[in-house]
Amino acid sequence: MSVNSNLSGVIAPVLTPFGDDGTPDSERFVEHCEWLLDEGCTALAPFGTTSEGPSLGLDERIELLEALVDAGIDPARLMPGTGAASLSDAIMLTDHAVDIGCGGVLVLPPYYYKAPSDEGIYRFYSELIEEIGDHRLKVFLYHIPQMTNVAITPEIVARLVAAFPEEIAGLKDSSGDMANTRILLERFPDIAIFPASESFLLEGIERGAAGCISATANVAAREIRALYDSAGKPEAAALQKTVGALRAAIQQVPLIPGLKALVAHYRRDPQWLVVRPPLVEMEPDVQRAFVERLDQEHGFRLLFEAVT
Repeated sequence: MSVNSNLSGVIAPVLTPFGDDGTPDSERFVEHCEWLLDEGCTALAPFGTTSEGPSLGLDERIELLEALVDAGIDPARLMPGTGAASLSDAIMLTDHAVDIGCGGVLVLPPYYYKAPSDEGIYRFYSELIEEIGDHRLKVFLYHIPQMTNVAITPEIVARLVAAFPEEIAGLKDSSGDMANTRILLERFPDIAIFPASESFLLEGIERGAAGCISATANVAAREIRALYDSAGKPEAAALQKTVGALRAAIQQVPLIPGLKALVAHYRRDPQWLVVRPPLVEMEPDVQRAFVERLDQEHGFRLLFEAVT
């Protein structure tokens, strides 16, 4: 059961566009977020992995979040990534998100020092929550060990839920291991558990998942939302197969440059190709082949208005 009904369903970890000078482009960012909501996303999770969040400065994340709220997007539908290797940075970002009314925050574990103890990870989250000191805070733990080399184990989750039942709202499981997601769903039925891929969406919903927080929602929100809404209906299995096949095809290229290449192509806006180092944009011939393959094999196309 989701603690906050606005933060369930199909949630997009939003791509971050960059301008000619290399800084985040707030106009393109807001436009993309509005389009995602129109396409069926129930909420948005900016500044996670797909957003190149760890490559963004604190001020950049704060300014982009404020741009969304200033544009009229309901902050209750936002779950910004506020994790950082530094506890003080995580506190600053989290406090700002709570202050402007975000429905939740997605918080990575501290990821620089490897193989920390469960006690150390617990203390990071507990000190964050205690420092904020506001029951409006809803923390969604972010388990992505292939990127952080830090696991948020069920034992850590159990301690945090017991100590902070009002603040621990859920967990995004980006491990790609559905067996791990099943364990979390079974042990923690009262918090919102999200698999990070729509490939697991139908099984997840059947086992009590709150939805999914999926990178490919940036380009397939409409299809993923249709799958989410089909749960329990005769057409669900066929939709799951179709959506899963598209996800698998997109994952054949580096995910973030690939998603940006699709947006750039269909928006007719090459500025969307820009990624921050250490990521590298797709080469033009690779991009063309990627777009053509998705079109020919999956009938994939997007409808955008070109930037003028």
